Amino acid sequence: MSTMPSTKPANSSSPHTSTPITVATGDGIGPEIMDATLRVLEAAGARLDIEKIDIGEKVYLSGQTSGICADAWESLRRTRVFLKAPITTPQGGGYKSLNVTIRKTLGLYANVRPCSTYSPFVATKHPNMDLVIIRENEEDTYAGIEHQQTDEVYQCLKLITHPGCERICRYAFEYAAAHGRKKVTCFTKDNIMKLTDGLFHRVFDEVGAEYPNIEKEHWIIDIGAARLADTPEMFDVIVMPNLYGDVVSDIAAQISGSVGLAGSANIGEGIAMFEAIHGSAPPIAGQNVANPSGLLHAALQMLVHIGQPDVAESIHNAWLTTIEEGIHTFDIFNEANSTKQVGTREFADAVIERLGRRPSTLTPVSYAAAHDHPRPAGRVTPTKSLRKATIGVDVFLHWRGQPNDLGAQLEAVSCDTLRIKMITNRGVKVWPDGFSETFCTDHWRCRFVQPDQKAIAHADITGLLNRIAEAGLDFIKTENLCTFDGQRAYSLGQGE
Repeated sequence: MSTMPSTKPANSSSPHTSTPITVATGDGIGPEIMDATLRVLEAAGARLDIEKIDIGEKVYLSGQTSGICADAWESLRRTRVFLKAPITTPQGGGYKSLNVTIRKTLGLYANVRPCSTYSPFVATKHPNMDLVIIRENEEDTYAGIEHQQTDEVYQCLKLITHPGCERICRYAFEYAAAHGRKKVTCFTKDNIMKLTDGLFHRVFDEVGAEYPNIEKEHWIIDIGAARLADTPEMFDVIVMPNLYGDVVSDIAAQISGSVGLAGSANIGEGIAMFEAIHGSAPPIAGQNVANPSGLLHAALQMLVHIGQPDVAESIHNAWLTTIEEGIHTFDIFNEANSTKQVGTREFADAVIERLGRRPSTLTPVSYAAAHDHPRPAGRVTPTKSLRKATIGVDVFLHWRGQPNDLGAQLEAVSCDTLRIKMITNRGVKVWPDGFSETFCTDHWRCRFVQPDQKAIAHADITGLLNRIAEAGLDFIKTENLCTFDGQRAYSLGQGE
């Protein structure tokens, strides 16, 4: 079996040359598991020219709120291959997630997480689980656009784009085709978020139609995640937006046996980052107990990516042999199937000792053809220009009081061009004809519309805002209500 990303970078190794890669040893358990991983790679004959960089906690605390310095960026842009250990992000102080920064800055749009079980040697309730989760890596709520808008209300913007959806959906289908996978499943919540998640689902269907030999299905995220946790055997490749993918991929890794076994690849156009999916685990740092398998599996993905599948195959089969012979770190040790509990260094030694061997019970892996697979195209269909018309505006107010009082004030500032139609609080209509039982905060969405659904000008909106301000009301944001080619492009409120 093979579950590596089918990408073929420009700097793929020839049989006799070394590939430049950038390595960060990270924080917490990072240096220990990176040392173990690199020792295995070296012993297996990986042809690597390693550049080491500092990122993470030390860099954060030096004053770099992003956790990465200019010279590190230069190395990443030069080698275009990054093997990264977990890092620690200090609490408070406005520090940004370095993972998100790297993924978005370098355009690493596809996160690829294989989840396989190793039964009976690693305890699991799902011995036949073998799936791959492909997560969109740049958009959704991970845009990190958040605001406190009132005393009581905070917002986080969810941004979903057509190009982003198309790239990740096409990657998922190309991945399935390249690796002999039979089905691609999409998870969204488009029964509620009909525009954003609705776009993802629609693009999935459009792209999927280009792959008639691959089965396609869609699940609402809640029941889909429930079925994954209960019956993962029914899934093959799963593609989903960023936030859902983050949550569900950790669930999948855990039910497969241990989060500590899972690696991931972050793939962009000609550049990639490889990492374990777990964190830096400061409480066990320096104790020689951490399982290096997650980072080692990420390194296997890296080896295939750079054109060294022979080395990846040798290491992976040695790792499987180590697992089936019961040489286990504490996180997966159990008396029923383990023969010896070892530390981080000793586990790496055990894998090195078994290089050249293949498992007898677990299925051996083969990467013989992995480097020959075509790179999944990140192409996107050019977006057609649509005829856009603004026919209203939602004005959000910071205000304390009763809905009917606010409605009366907004009727006073309305005009023939823009009239108040509806007020909602946390998405629930409270005026006109609201219920007294509805709980309200100090954050109000006030919908003004052109009565005949005709186009309005920006000056009409600014004029309305001036009248609202003159009335002593605090507007905090606006969202234009638009149509595209005559089709409504905003969610309706109750009673509309």
